[in-house]
Amino acid sequence: MKDFLPICREDMEKRGWDQVDFTFVIGDAYVDHPSFGPAIISRVLEAEGYRVGMIAQPDWKDENSINVFGEPRLGFLVCAGNMDSMVNHYSVSKKRRSRDFFTPGGVMGKRPDHATVVYGNLIRRTYKNKPIIIGGIEASLRRMAHYDYWDDCLKRSVLLDSQADIISYGMGEKSIVEIADALNSGIPVEEITFIKGTVFKTKSLENFYDYITLPSYTELCEDKLNYARSFYTQYCNTDAFSGKCLVEPYPNNIYVVQNPMSPPLTTEEMDRIYALSYMRNYHPCYEGQGGIDAIKEVKFSLISNRGCYGGCNFCALTFHQGRIIQVRSHESILAEAEIIIKAPDFKGYIHDVGGPTANFRKPACQKQLTKGVCTNRQCLFPKPCPNLQVDHSDYLELLRKLRALPGVKKVFIRSGIRFDYIMADPDETFFREMCEHHISGQLKVAPEHISDTVLRTLGKPENSVYRAFCKKYAAINKKLGKPQYLVPYLMSSHPGSTLKEAIDLAEYLRDNHLSPEQVQDFYPTPSTISTCMYYTGVDPRTMKPVFVEHNPHGKAMQRALIQYKNPKNYDLVHEALEQAHRTDLIGFEKKCLIKPRNKNDKAFQNKSKKPQKGKSRHKLTDAEKKFGISFEKYDSIQKAEKQRSKQNTAKRRKK
Repeated sequence: MKDFLPICREDMEKRGWDQVDFTFVIGDAYVDHPSFGPAIISRVLEAEGYRVGMIAQPDWKDENSINVFGEPRLGFLVCAGNMDSMVNHYSVSKKRRSRDFFTPGGVMGKRPDHATVVYGNLIRRTYKNKPIIIGGIEASLRRMAHYDYWDDCLKRSVLLDSQADIISYGMGEKSIVEIADALNSGIPVEEITFIKGTVFKTKSLENFYDYITLPSYTELCEDKLNYARSFYTQYCNTDAFSGKCLVEPYPNNIYVVQNPMSPPLTTEEMDRIYALSYMRNYHPCYEGQGGIDAIKEVKFSLISNRGCYGGCNFCALTFHQGRIIQVRSHESILAEAEIIIKAPDFKGYIHDVGGPTANFRKPACQKQLTKGVCTNRQCLFPKPCPNLQVDHSDYLELLRKLRALPGVKKVFIRSGIRFDYIMADPDETFFREMCEHHISGQLKVAPEHISDTVLRTLGKPENSVYRAFCKKYAAINKKLGKPQYLVPYLMSSHPGSTLKEAIDLAEYLRDNHLSPEQVQDFYPTPSTISTCMYYTGVDPRTMKPVFVEHNPHGKAMQRALIQYKNPKNYDLVHEALEQAHRTDLIGFEKKCLIKPRNKNDKAFQNKSKKPQKGKSRHKLTDAEKKFGISFEKYDSIQKAEKQRSKQNTAKRRKK
């Protein structure tokens, strides 16, 4: 029967079950939609004949909260949720967030910090020997020793701290079925060491071969450079075809062993997963509590692919989904679109068609499908690889089919667009049709920065590529007669960015009349190259030193420079310009970022003309007291600024 999976014993009994095979403990509310990992895993197991009961957001202070279904026949599954619980709870400044979009009514505090660890220990206190399998983004990215930004220390594998038996890392559909089948066949959980896409612990390595031994946890704690070397070894072994088994030793003869990643899903396998009987909404028990906000962004969106070979250093996709693109067929996506169209609250707009990178619909090259990705080079960075197959034709055809469906008014693209990939395509057809049909007035792209120094540490293309994209975007929209804009995502305080680079970015924004409403400080989340740089101070690929801004005040100055027009940021911007010896940017000239604070301002104190000898001194006006210049001069400057502002506004409207 098509229904939500059981969330209580009464639901279980209605199905005629006397016991579940797996109890699934999750940190989010229960949302049965294919954009939510627990929904996919539970439905995949259901399709294989296993009985799954869902316990969403249990009270971790109450040991009975995980006994809703009694003892499961095979074991417990644990997932902290669609986000890392610490990212969900805290901003980059480590301030507690006020709202949880994965909790009924947005209420904060319904899950613990480090939820995977807390839930694992909660279960283990009651069920001493029952298998515990952990997964999801939190467990996946903490599968080996990792730097924890929130506690500012190196932590052990989450497998050990949670007292779990196995980690199913990555997307997990293949490995979770193999784990379930092994348990169902009677294999003890400690002997399940042969499944790709899993991490397990052992006290002996005598039955293992062809593995790489990483520095021990003790060595990692003793020297950060050991961690940088270890991390890069892991990074080079994230491929399902070429990746080796990795072993991380711990005290007391404990070894955490990571098997190679699961093979990428075929199109047929992807289609089968997204055709399962999802209810496509949150459980109705949350209706009276305000519902789940997170469903709003995905309810009328379509996932078309997985994986990303973009190689951004601050992104953990390489560790989680891998670099090989996996896609659904057009038929599968169109079938899901038909379901969306029939929804009573569908207004004719498909909000998104994409994935981690929307315009990737095929592997970067054919070699990846048999030999895997290159371990020592990227597909797009620093330049597109000569073997890169740039082709938007399949994605373009899919978009055309979707916008031709009856009842569809508009199909938008809101997930990531790789502008460098678009620029590498000699055929402008996709670019033109994207501007004509798939943008709602503005396109969000992620150049992240404009300094080539910082872009190299980010793993992003040179700024010249983005500038060329902007020029082409403007030309196409002008030809189409569409007043559409670009909204750039920008990042402050990324490793490699000093005040100099932050000021360069501010000047770029000034020259292009941009005022970003949103700015993301670099957030050191587990298992990214950028986080490794942040913790160790070196680039793990070269072992060369990288500047890292650790001081919160220094970070605040870099962030403020991007929004230098905001009056609240005045003091920080002023301090940053003085500290960087760029007081030439304080004044009334067109190039200046901010005006002087007062007549004693170091940048401006010499600009006031002294009265000539023999001439009487006049009484200082308010303008002179404030700025050290005459009222007439001040007034003329203000009028000139207003005139320039009107002219710039007129130019933008004309464009």
